[in-house]
Amino acid sequence: MSNDLLFFESFAKGKKLKAIKGSNCVIYTRVSTKEQADNNMSLETQRKACELHATKNKFSILGYFGGTYESAKTDERKEFNNMLTFLKKSKEAISYIIVYSVDRFSRSGANAIYIAEKLKREGVTVYAVSQPTDSTTASGSLQQNIQFIFSEYDNQLRREKCMAGVKEKLMSGVWCSILPVGYESVGKGDKKEFVLNEKGKLAKKAFIWKSEGLSNDAIREKLNNVGWKIDKRRITDLLRNPFYCGIIVHNALEGEMVEGIQEKAVTKELFLRVNGILDKRKHGYSMKPINEEVPLKRFISCDVCGKYLTAYKATKNQEYYYKCDTIGCCCNKRADALHESFKTMLDQYELPITNGLNEIIKTQMNITYNQLNKDKVDTSKTLSKQIIELDKKIERLEERLINEEIDNTMFTKYGSRFKEEKAVLQKELASSSNCISNLQKCIDSAINYSSKLNTLWTCADYHQKLQIQFLVFPEGIRYNRKKDESRTERVNSVFSYIAQLAWFLGKEKSEHKDKNFSVSAFVETTGLEPVSKHIRRKLSTCLFTN
Repeated sequence: MSNDLLFFESFAKGKKLKAIKGSNCVIYTRVSTKEQADNNMSLETQRKACELHATKNKFSILGYFGGTYESAKTDERKEFNNMLTFLKKSKEAISYIIVYSVDRFSRSGANAIYIAEKLKREGVTVYAVSQPTDSTTASGSLQQNIQFIFSEYDNQLRREKCMAGVKEKLMSGVWCSILPVGYESVGKGDKKEFVLNEKGKLAKKAFIWKSEGLSNDAIREKLNNVGWKIDKRRITDLLRNPFYCGIIVHNALEGEMVEGIQEKAVTKELFLRVNGILDKRKHGYSMKPINEEVPLKRFISCDVCGKYLTAYKATKNQEYYYKCDTIGCCCNKRADALHESFKTMLDQYELPITNGLNEIIKTQMNITYNQLNKDKVDTSKTLSKQIIELDKKIERLEERLINEEIDNTMFTKYGSRFKEEKAVLQKELASSSNCISNLQKCIDSAINYSSKLNTLWTCADYHQKLQIQFLVFPEGIRYNRKKDESRTERVNSVFSYIAQLAWFLGKEKSEHKDKNFSVSAFVETTGLEPVSKHIRRKLSTCLFTN
């Protein structure tokens, strides 16, 4: 590249390919099964052949990888990935991965081609001792890719033959994979049997306990007491496995089921009865995603762990309950009792229906609103005047351009500045003029709504209840089982204001004969938090705005 072109180097496209050079290499060996690895079948042969090639070509061997059994069907292999990581992090550049044959590197076909190509871009080439090709050339690369494809083809043929043998065995009722927990193999060849061991006898008891109505937690505890520590999820897997009642299911059977020769832990009737319980979810309660009887779920949360409570209907007494799903939390409460507690909270923000008091509250809300928005009104007037002045300046600038008093450059410079200033002022004006057009109507609606909060919630359907709940308590409520109390961290400022105003005016009623008195705004308002179009129509979204 000439010196003149060096200045344009930052505009170049594509990634520079690293040249394959140097004499550093790593050796990778692999066999497919544990038996081959234990007997050292071919591992030593592979290593010696790779070392011989490295010595002959005066390569420096910087590492050995593999040397164990790993499947070549995928490239999610521990030793294989360790090798790739080593290549990436090595301080010394490595140019070659030496393998005995391409199928020792990978049998994954297209993925192997992709990995080899990616390595080549980093200056690393895969070299197979028994299938020598120069993969740095187009023809050599094609030849190696064909070898990768044939390795995958050979792997698929082997798999087909293997799966055919597996299916034949399974069809005869003989299990030929890892035995489920509780079973062990006795004998060899045609005399092989699968019998229950000590855990198998305990698995039989687990089925019986489940049929008697015990939960998975209770079963796990019983098994732990007799020395079998098992996870609750493993219990579900165990109870759903038909192997324990003598039936074999396997992917190789392609949807078919076969009677096995294994010893049965339980009868088919007991297995079906237990799984009927599991499928119908009759383990003490039933659940529904939306239920009119439990509107507080997804709204009320556990005060200890913070998770929302779920709801269920107990089979024993047919009553609804709210519960926390956190293990060990023990937050469980009957729905009707929790509903009464919620109604008590609503009562604190419900306005007593008294005509005289309501009229005073309406008057005071009107006064408070105007007090809170007085600064906004003044600000809006000032901003409007400034916008009018800018319009006059822009108009005057246009006249001077037409009269050729200024040139186009001057017009553009000052015209842009005036328009930017105007845009900023208009934005400020829009945010400061968020006032209610029909204040009295909005206040009447808010008073009317506040006077029957409890009644509206009690008579509403599921979705309307949710709207009311989140309208009054925007962040939900928390329930503490130990203290048996509910609390909330935030109440809608409008309802809080009305409730406090009613209390204050009721307390001072005897001291004020004139309904049109004014008290200062003693509640800092933060705006109404509507949750639906229906509620927006009932209560203005802007009744009290900052």
